[in-house]
Amino acid sequence: MKKLSEIFNYWYGVNLEYINCIEDNNGIPFVSRTSKNNGVVGKVQPVAGIMPNPSHTLSLACGGSVLSCFYQDAPYYSGRDLFVLSPKNPMTKEQLIFYSYVISFNRYKYNYGRQANKTFKDLLLPELNEIEYLFTVDITADFVLNSSCVSLNNVSLDTTTWKWFRLGDIIERPYKAKAYNAQDLTFVENNAPNAIRYVTRTDENNGIKGFVKNENFVDFEDGNAIIIGDTTATIYYQDSDFICGDHIVVIRFPQMNKYNGLFLVTILNQERFRYCYGKSYKKDSISNTMIKLPSDSNGNPDLEFMENYIKSMPFSSNI
Repeated sequence: MKKLSEIFNYWYGVNLEYINCIEDNNGIPFVSRTSKNNGVVGKVQPVAGIMPNPSHTLSLACGGSVLSCFYQDAPYYSGRDLFVLSPKNPMTKEQLIFYSYVISFNRYKYNYGRQANKTFKDLLLPELNEIEYLFTVDITADFVLNSSCVSLNNVSLDTTTWKWFRLGDIIERPYKAKAYNAQDLTFVENNAPNAIRYVTRTDENNGIKGFVKNENFVDFEDGNAIIIGDTTATIYYQDSDFICGDHIVVIRFPQMNKYNGLFLVTILNQERFRYCYGKSYKKDSISNTMIKLPSDSNGNPDLEFMENYIKSMPFSSNI
């Protein structure tokens, strides 16, 4: 392991303000401190006298969404509190993407408003010779993602006609799932006989911590459900049977399927910001959540529209 400063050269980015730039869909990417869309908030026209940050580098947010780190394959402008990392020794695109993930995994150290401007350089990272084995196999060789959609119908999204609904009036009563301790379970490969999902409050991998041996669990949960980590407000749809770790709330409704379930998860995730800094997303709070949804001619949530919209999206055939 070495410090980041021993593996990368780093410097403060060009430090522009997006609001003062001229937007141009064919222009130069503008990278900010956001954790979404590879850090890119838009594209802008070239700014006279200011060279963009170089391509084949990592952008690193040290404020805002701290330690959001992304590989940039084209020259780019950047906003405040954003550093540029360039490898001291030649690296491939894949190696740089790997390092971006490793760096981002340190985000937990910078909760509650703590910035990383002065300390990111001391983060410990694996050396290249420690990770060489990861790049000896083409992990995408057998992975083909179908970009087609389930439905060819073009479904437009006009939120101006949506109505407010109380979540508790749509779903069955939320309940706390039986909690299993990971130390008491036998973890197996996901394709092992009788493997079952073990879902927790993790913010990764659709909430799935791993797969465990199904030892005739009596209190497993049927698939086709939405799970909510009540202390983390992590929200996911589960299409297959599963068991849970602690603090998992399950919600269901009779007409749920994987399409309208995923639509509803996307809407509920807009509520996450209300449940941070120790405020839990308890069962009563879930039931009383007000959300805006498309409605049918009877004034009820338009579940058919939600399903058709997800089906019309590219890559929906992989769901």
